[in-house]
Amino acid sequence: MTSDRLRTLTSWNADWKGLRVAVLGLSVTGFSVADTLAELGADVLVVTEQADEEYARLLPVIGARLWAGSLDAVPEELIAFAPEVVVASPGFPPRHPVISWTRENGIALWGDVELAWRVRDKVLRADGTPADWILITGTNGKTTTTRLAATMLVAGGLRAAPVGNIGTPVLDAVRDPSGFDALVVELSSHQLWYLGLQEGPEPVSPYAAVCLNLADDHLEWHGSFEEYRAAKAHVYDNTRVACVYNKADAATQVMVEEADVVEGARAIGFDLGVPGPSDVGVVEGILVDRAFLEDRHKSALELTTVAELASRGLAAPHIVANILAAAALARSLDVDPAAIRDALRSFRLDPHRIEVVARHGGITWVDDSKATNPHAAASSLAAYPGAVWVVGGLLKGVDISDLVAARGAGAKAAIVIGQDRAAVVTAFERHAPGVPVFEVDAVETEEVMAQVVDLAAGVARDGDVVLLAPAAASFDQFASYADRGRRFAAAVRDLIGTGDAGDHDAAASDPSGDDPDDRG
Repeated sequence: MTSDRLRTLTSWNADWKGLRVAVLGLSVTGFSVADTLAELGADVLVVTEQADEEYARLLPVIGARLWAGSLDAVPEELIAFAPEVVVASPGFPPRHPVISWTRENGIALWGDVELAWRVRDKVLRADGTPADWILITGTNGKTTTTRLAATMLVAGGLRAAPVGNIGTPVLDAVRDPSGFDALVVELSSHQLWYLGLQEGPEPVSPYAAVCLNLADDHLEWHGSFEEYRAAKAHVYDNTRVACVYNKADAATQVMVEEADVVEGARAIGFDLGVPGPSDVGVVEGILVDRAFLEDRHKSALELTTVAELASRGLAAPHIVANILAAAALARSLDVDPAAIRDALRSFRLDPHRIEVVARHGGITWVDDSKATNPHAAASSLAAYPGAVWVVGGLLKGVDISDLVAARGAGAKAAIVIGQDRAAVVTAFERHAPGVPVFEVDAVETEEVMAQVVDLAAGVARDGDVVLLAPAAASFDQFASYADRGRRFAAAVRDLIGTGDAGDHDAAASDPSGDDPDDRG
């Protein structure tokens, strides 16, 4: 009977009253799920290891209940509740005891994205339809591309918002009374794994989607690279108009070729080379569109130039690739090329993404703390060859040897930090033995970056770059990648005498919450 009822729950206006739903996790995503379901009239039990104090205080106000404690085993309270649906926050891995119990007992298991899709008709556009969804994933570049695409859509006159893994839950946007024409949804591999479980009558069907790239990451969560890749591929499921893929990353093209899409959906390629008739790319320093125009076999539309991007700090190769991907998504919704150029004139990268924090004594100090995996760090090192490279942290089950072999030998020196630094040092000994390697043995968070900067200052000379691109997560020594970046900037400014860099984030990394490091 429950499964029959769940098949009817494909609208905000469906009968959700009394539906027993267990919500796993109480961070920003978990609370948005609980709040939505409570508003719909469901019977909501939130189950979490750690309860944010503010969210815990609000739960009884919205009409939901809370159970908090160890989740090493399935709580008796959850079993007694007998949920008809479990909605999990993305931090819960497939082999978590509660997830395993849910699946073994045949209970419907959703992520927040599936719930948001089911109730996306709460606020409709003028034509009586819900907002279009544009889905973005990839090992790296998701947040930048999501912000770029949303900025381009707004410049083109559409009501659009960046949501999802970028920080604002999709459910919050769906319930915004002002409504949107389009939602640009950043999806982590964790969210996409849950999306791949959906069996409802109306599966998520995006207007356009992109997987920017694919490389080893989060293997400890998925269990293998094959599972990680399979989760990423779900981004293209049921795409209606445009499947955007990276021509320089064959894995993304295979995903598109294997995807079950809506009849008529087009494959749109992007890379830094000359584009084909259904691609976007670069011709003699000009970013062009050869996909969304009538005479695409003989002509192209100019979007911007590499020189213009360089004047705004946006010309690093991986950033140009992100811009092309975002432009393809925007063009699929008929955004004019002039609007795309206008959007880029005002766009700024987020902090901790190849951010120049200081130039002093001929040395440039660059914070790319957001490079939380080898693929991201490789892009940073390509943008700054010959840098003094600050590397290390939690490797998340990923072997860093290939990165060191490909890029490490070109570094002027390596300054190694973090819990897994032995693996990094070994990789240099084997694959880049000519590069000087310095280990940071500081244990206290407050001391790590001071030692990093002192060591870097002793190596770097006029014209050099010191690049923080750790290729690893931050939780061994820092609260988040942002905390790591800010502490690096503060240490640099202390060194050159320009003051500190501000205060620091606090964050938890238990599965009940939202991981502040990039959830590739």
